[in-house]
Order: sequence, then C-alpha cells, then structure tokens
Amino acid sequence: MSEAAITVYGATWCPDCKRAKQFLGEQRVHYRWVDIEQEPEQVAFVEQVNDGKRIIPTIVFEDGSILVEPSNAELAAKLGLQTRGRMAYYDMIVIGGGPTGLTTALYGAREGLDVLVIERSALGGQAGVTERLDNFPGFPEGVSGADFADRLTQQAERFGVEMLKAQEVVGLRAEAESRYVTTADGTEYGARAVLIATGSRYRRLGVPGEDDLIGAGVHFCATCDGPFYKGRPLAVIGGGNSAGEESLHLTKFASEVTILVRGDALTASQIVIDKVKENPKIAIRYNTEVAAFSGESKLTGITVRDRTSKATEELAPAAVFVFIGLSPNSGWLPGEIKRDEQGFIVTSPTLETSLPGVFAAGDVRKGSTKQAASAAGEGATAALMIREYINRG
Repeated sequence: MSEAAITVYGATWCPDCKRAKQFLGEQRVHYRWVDIEQEPEQVAFVEQVNDGKRIIPTIVFEDGSILVEPSNAELAAKLGLQTRGRMAYYDMIVIGGGPTGLTTALYGAREGLDVLVIERSALGGQAGVTERLDNFPGFPEGVSGADFADRLTQQAERFGVEMLKAQEVVGLRAEAESRYVTTADGTEYGARAVLIATGSRYRRLGVPGEDDLIGAGVHFCATCDGPFYKGRPLAVIGGGNSAGEESLHLTKFASEVTILVRGDALTASQIVIDKVKENPKIAIRYNTEVAAFSGESKLTGITVRDRTSKATEELAPAAVFVFIGLSPNSGWLPGEIKRDEQGFIVTSPTLETSLPGVFAAGDVRKGSTKQAASAAGEGATAALMIREYINRG
C-alpha cells in the first residue's frame, strides 16, 4: 500500500485516534495523518461525511470507503486480516508471530503438522518494526525489519502454516492430552501442544504524565512514529542498543536527537556507540533521568533531573521515544505456568514449561538473549522438542 492509500482524520487528544494509529502502525500499514485541529479546513470534510457531526477518527481507504470510530476488529476486517481459524483443533498452536513463533511454525509444518499461529498485532514481532537488522546471519548488507518480517511470513505460508493476525489469546488450559487456548472473541482452539512465544514489550518509565501522553508525544516505536516529526528536535531515553539504533533512525527525520542516559556511559554494543558518537545530529546527556512529562492533549515538555547534582531542568522536544528495556508479555498466563520475579517464563532444557505440553521460547522465556538470531534458533529447537512430545503421546 502506498503511503497515501489511507488517511486518518483525528486529533492528538482523541484516544480512539491513538488506538487506530497504533493498530495501523502495528500492521505496518502506511497512512496519512490529518490533525483537524492543525488543519481546520479538514473539519468540513469530517462533518460532511458524518452528516454534520464532527466524529473522529474518520478513516478514508484507498477504495473510497470510510470507517468512523472503527474498532480494531472492524479495521482488521477492512484490511482483510484473517482473525478466525479454519479448524477447531490443530497439532500445534503457536502464540506469537515473531521470529521465534514463525520459525517454530514453519519447522513444525515441514514435519507435516497442522500449525496455527495467533498474533495479537502484526506478524514479525518487534523485529518487524525495527529499522534495520545488521547482525542477522545471511544478510551481509543488513535487512529492514519489515522486509525480514515479510520474508519469514512468506516462508511460513509456503509450508502451509495458518496465521491469525490482530487476535489476542486471553486463556490457556489443559484437558487430558489436549491444550486449549481462548481468543479475545471467545473462540477456543485445541492442540496437542502449545508454544508461548509472546515476546516482550518496551518498559515504561512510570513517571507523571507518561500514560496520558502515550501516542501524543511519548512513543515506543521510532519506525512507526518518527516520520511525524520531520525537521523537529526529538529526545530518546535509554542507553542500550535499542536506544542507540533508534536514535540513528530518527536522525533521518529530526533536526536533532538528544539521548538521555541514566548512567555515565552508553551500554550498547561498541559498533552502535561509535555510530551514535559520529553522528552530528545526536547529542548525549549522561546521568540524566526523566522526572515528568508535561502537556494536556499533547507533549509540551519534559522535566529532567541530573542524578549527580539533583538539579532539574525543562526540555521541550517535539516528542520523546522511550527505550529502557523489556517486560515479558506473560501476565495473561494461568498460575500453573511458573515465572520468575520479573514475569519471564521458567522452562526446562527442552523448553517445556511447568505445564506439560506447553512450551516457551524467545523473549518471553527466562534466560533468552533477546536477539533476533537466537530467537529464531530457539524457535527451531522448540519445534523439535514439540515434535518429540507429540510423538511420545
């Protein structure tokens, strides 16, 4: 789809607009954003298509059709996403469509198993919204996250893997030799074995103003939201690889990027550190933490604190991108599945969890390395372990 194929009319203060934009971003669907408060002439169009009412978001699609305040399910249907399985029972169900889940799925399908993948957002996981993967074997020039995700998805499809997108798993239970998962729409699917590959999400700061301004100046995906801030100053919070790599990506759009680091040094790999320090658009402030975000309907400023002197200062970037680590997507799991104090799933050497027939791999698993290459490797291992489990039964 071209960048102008879909137009979203809305406003920064509108929660449904933020949700719709996030959904489209997760599905890697390009769209044009029109803030009707910044472009008053567009208000007339919104009122015209809504019988005189100013209802947002109003979303216009390439074929001329319009959805007004659509739910995620309605957006998924409009985009042609498969959200219902073709069968009620499979050999293997994979929860999560990132590198781990898709690798497990294609390995399983190659063995002749019926495999269903259920992904709550877009196939490819966090790798799919990464600007570039430079350390994945077999890509000497690197590969964009979106291209990598598309290739992996196509490969799984070639082996007959069935994939549901924009569908969330909310329950998991065991019954005799079977394991059953329940999706948010109330559908239950059964399988001989289940793999949990739900990955992790970006950790939040937990400071005043953050929750209210997410999507309105506080972001967690530079690839998704960076283009909205062309020619404007931006701030990145964090000192690891994600912070460094996404800062480099943001320099394509921003007039300048300031990295705010809590410690006295960057913790990224040396190659990322070198690239960051060589980029004239990037400035680094060490021993700096964010105390609060300001703004009513959109970000207007951030309060930062020097961790050495305790002095505070007000900064006014157009937007802030937060990259301070990961939290596992495991809160929905039943109590029978053991997790550590941070919520990462504890597994045996065979990647089986404390609930027999349920396996875990990738970023959600305790001890995983949080790298795309190792995620794919764990996916292959999980497929072999699941095959053995099914054969034993």
